[in-house]
Amino acid sequence: MAIKLVSKSYLIRLAIIIIMLPVFGLNSASAARIKDIASIEGVSGVQVIGYGLVTGLNNTGDNQRSTYTVQSVSNMLKRFGLTIPQTDPRIRNVAAVMITTTIPTFSKPGSKIDVQVSSLGDATSLQGGVLLMAPLSTSTGEIIGMAQGPLSVGGYDFEAMGSRISRNFVTTGRVPNGLILDKEIPGNFVQNQQIKIILRDPDFTTANNVAVAINGSPNMANSASPLDAGTIQVQLPAGQTPAQMIQTIAQIEVLPVTSDPVARVVINERTGTIVIGGNVQLLPAVVAHGGLEIQIQKQVIFAQPAPFTIYKNWPMAGTATINAEEQVNPATPLNVAGMPPTVQEIANALNTLKVKPRDLISIFQALKEAGALQGELIIQ
Repeated sequence: MAIKLVSKSYLIRLAIIIIMLPVFGLNSASAARIKDIASIEGVSGVQVIGYGLVTGLNNTGDNQRSTYTVQSVSNMLKRFGLTIPQTDPRIRNVAAVMITTTIPTFSKPGSKIDVQVSSLGDATSLQGGVLLMAPLSTSTGEIIGMAQGPLSVGGYDFEAMGSRISRNFVTTGRVPNGLILDKEIPGNFVQNQQIKIILRDPDFTTANNVAVAINGSPNMANSASPLDAGTIQVQLPAGQTPAQMIQTIAQIEVLPVTSDPVARVVINERTGTIVIGGNVQLLPAVVAHGGLEIQIQKQVIFAQPAPFTIYKNWPMAGTATINAEEQVNPATPLNVAGMPPTVQEIANALNTLKVKPRDLISIFQALKEAGALQGELIIQ
């Protein structure tokens, strides 16, 4: 009698693919409102942060090794006239958390803002917890409000008898309308009757198009000028009241502008995700991607010892099996008479070849090296 142990297979996967890509230009320039591609300088919001405690956890909070949690609970209870022993408090229904959010500019006292809560210690879940009143402050240390309320984690994590079922992350959560502002968040967006428009994706062509669109609107002739690839300065009409300035800015925000994004192919190697921009151009190219699959299996055989006999070292033998398979996918040229192919048509052609995302990554990298991919290749 023999005992067979099969080791892990080693796979080498490749695929033979031939792709013929004709010269076609893709033009996906489209009109968008200025407010959709840019923002006004001085109204970006304020980030705030705070430290607090989440209670009501079902034995999933920080353990006694998280000394800052024990200290925080002790300090909090002292405010209520209670003193707890410092030795082995065993507080497992409480977790120390960090609280963050971004407050929109022009928010007034009494405004309610959602906050994000994340575990700071070794709590396993914040599900069902309630955030106790905690102050939030800006980068300068100024306290602008207090946050409190029940958490929504958007998932679950249950474990019993060695089994576990979970969905999403349960060590972070959100408190809807948890922050109540005590102070106003001011905004300074008009200086010397001028505003600055900041593009979210700096581009010289788009900046010039924004300036042309503003100068072509009523009562705004020669008022806008691009300062760089991401900034357009606009001179507001003289003598306007604050209300009239708001009307002028609102008029500028809804102006349609033809943006000209850079042709990009974005590849995420960790997830196998590939996104092809509409302006990407593919020049004539023939891609050959080798397609050989080799599988090596090693079998280790141990000899069964005789009954009632103990061997220090059992005799061992091994065998190996090698299998090789080669598959060839037919070439699928992308030809659309008189019409440039869309990104969807390119994807359909590659899907016809049953190209996997990992193979596409190698193909696009090779196309870029060969100069056939007219665009920027971004690998994340």
